[in-house]
Amino acid sequence: MMSEGFYFFEPFSDNFTRAFKIDKLYYQGKTKYQFIQCFYNQYLGKVLFIDDKIQSAQIDEFVYHESLVHPGLLFHRSPRDVLVLGGGEGATVREVLKHNTVKKVTMVDIDRELIEICKTYLPEWSEGAFSDPKINLVFSDARSFIEKTRKKFDVIISDLTEPVEKGPSVYLFTREFFERIFEVLKEDGLFVLQAGSADFYYNQFYCSLTKTLEGIFPVIRPYWTFVLSFSLPWGFILASKQKNPLALEEKEIAGRMRKRGVKNLKYYHPGMHRGYFALPLYLMKDLKKGKILTDKKPFIWKL
Repeated sequence: MMSEGFYFFEPFSDNFTRAFKIDKLYYQGKTKYQFIQCFYNQYLGKVLFIDDKIQSAQIDEFVYHESLVHPGLLFHRSPRDVLVLGGGEGATVREVLKHNTVKKVTMVDIDRELIEICKTYLPEWSEGAFSDPKINLVFSDARSFIEKTRKKFDVIISDLTEPVEKGPSVYLFTREFFERIFEVLKEDGLFVLQAGSADFYYNQFYCSLTKTLEGIFPVIRPYWTFVLSFSLPWGFILASKQKNPLALEEKEIAGRMRKRGVKNLKYYHPGMHRGYFALPLYLMKDLKKGKILTDKKPFIWKL
């Protein structure tokens, strides 16, 4: 159990563990689906852990969330109806709402308790987004929602926790799930997902997601950025039904940001859009080794 003044140890691998001093403990406990820990660290600020894995830190949550949301939304000509899967802290919908073209955001999260914990202890993440009239908050399993919905969306953003043993996300990263995602997107729709570590050693998940999506969407563009609180380069994937995000010029991005009222960002800007998609040689090589993930053979991180 956590205690103030002591250290929390996050197991990264058999050979590497990170230590976080607990300067103030906010919450620890198990919801119906996940084990939640939230505390304050003088360097990182407020920190959220789920199932002993860091999810977000106050010092740099904007890096992750701006990178997840804006490359895709700015690539889309006019996103109006957006679906967010996961994203319990509320920061993903916060960023989506910065685009004035967006008229409705449906957020689907299985864990109502987690969202209430985040509202209470991490209000800086959502900045009131949960109270916005454009938000339709649905408490459901993402797969069940996707399989049953009759709606079509302009953009779908997956901000789901990674698949761990006995976790709620194991079957949310498979070919069968992605095929249904494709079906509920409009003709010019696109899908963006957080895709895990893009480092030298633990990029199997990222590479396999890319490989799996390549068999479903005509245009797949993996991208990445470094997230300080993760101590890792982090991977994202943009999957488009029609167009190539690299065809979007810097001038066009800047114009779309002005028209949509997207401002006061801390990380993303038009000049770095193409840079996201410039992958290092080791990663381009490893992408070729990715495996197709299926319901019968999903990817599961061993804790």
